[in-house]
Amino acid sequence: MKPTVAIVGRPNVGKSTLMNRISGRRVAIVDDMPGVTRDRLYADCEWCGKAFTLIDTGGMDDGADDLSKSVKRQALDAVECSDSVVFVVDAKQGVMPYDREIAEILRRSGKPTVLAVNKADAAPPEIVYEFYSLGLGDPIAVSGAHGKGVGDMLDAACASFAIEEQAEDEPLKIAVVGKPNVGKSSIVNRLCGYERSIVSDVAGTTRDAIDTRITVGGTDYTLIDTAGIRRKRDIEDGSIERYSVLRAIAAIKRADVVLIVLDATREITEQDEKIAGLVHESGKPSVIVMNKWDAVEKDGFTHDEKTLDLKERFAFMSYFTSISVSAASGKRLDKLTVAAEKAWLNASRRIPTGLLNELVGQAIAATEPPSHKGRRLKIYYASQPEVCPPMFVFKVNDAKLVHFSYERYLENCLRRAIDFSGTPIRLKFIGKEND
Repeated sequence: MKPTVAIVGRPNVGKSTLMNRISGRRVAIVDDMPGVTRDRLYADCEWCGKAFTLIDTGGMDDGADDLSKSVKRQALDAVECSDSVVFVVDAKQGVMPYDREIAEILRRSGKPTVLAVNKADAAPPEIVYEFYSLGLGDPIAVSGAHGKGVGDMLDAACASFAIEEQAEDEPLKIAVVGKPNVGKSSIVNRLCGYERSIVSDVAGTTRDAIDTRITVGGTDYTLIDTAGIRRKRDIEDGSIERYSVLRAIAAIKRADVVLIVLDATREITEQDEKIAGLVHESGKPSVIVMNKWDAVEKDGFTHDEKTLDLKERFAFMSYFTSISVSAASGKRLDKLTVAAEKAWLNASRRIPTGLLNELVGQAIAATEPPSHKGRRLKIYYASQPEVCPPMFVFKVNDAKLVHFSYERYLENCLRRAIDFSGTPIRLKFIGKEND
């Protein structure tokens, strides 16, 4: 298990900028507006041969509203589970009253703490000495924006860590996507067994893509909770929500399997279809999750009616698999990882060339390939060079003779013979002119 380093502090002191600087990529959304980060963000990092997990947290303040309390609780949980803490303060503002309260919390925690005075490049050098009054040892002047002093800070934070000798196996990455307020964070919290993501009735509470390691039945998984994806026309250019949506789309691309969450109490919308389309076009295996099933008024035909509706609205991904759950009661949530594992297994399936060509030969014998202007399509052989998603390459006399209806026919024949449920498959035709 890798050691962990938590970054804590007041809002807008530059925690997320430091997170991005240390990880070497834009893990956290950075904006001049305070309170952008709310949930805990994780990133795997390495410094001088020492591997560790970095945790970015929301800014702690003395706000009395529920959201402020939830953000503070998330930060305190990060401190509790960390091996060391980086306490970030703002050199331009000097020592603030709530800095002293946070310092007292960290002293009581007993965790090794590094005091990082950020934005030191924009303040007089002597301002750093004021932070000795916090009683957390020698303050280290840093600049998250320019990288100044970050190495010294990491040396201190990682001083007690052992050098990582063996890399861990990568767990299956499962992204949870959907519109705002369909219950994505509630599902993640249920699977984690604690409040990993802040849950609120206010749409847009989750802003970043939040990675969480969980263990189910002895198997490790990485859950990626994402921000709700609204219609493009409803999102202002340059807004925080726009960056949140970009992070959600990036989470789809780096995930192994995607859970597409729908609100079972509402009608399927065009935006639900677009989100599913993003997953389909990315070539990712997926599971459609109908959440809030306990709140649906049911009779003996309800499930069949919902499934028929899904088939009509998601006709472009006829391979989909679905499961009805309730994040509120936990009903059938244990089936989600099973369904995700099966979708991943199907996406990783490789068909021996001999069997593949036998199946293609049977399909051709049942329905002859089309012809155009007296020329008939001839399929010489097929192979499968790729998986995730499965890619089938057909060697033909002329790729221009392939009609989309016959391509769909071949895909359906493969799906009837081999279980590719939950995953898209790709068909590519190469003619002699491309040799």
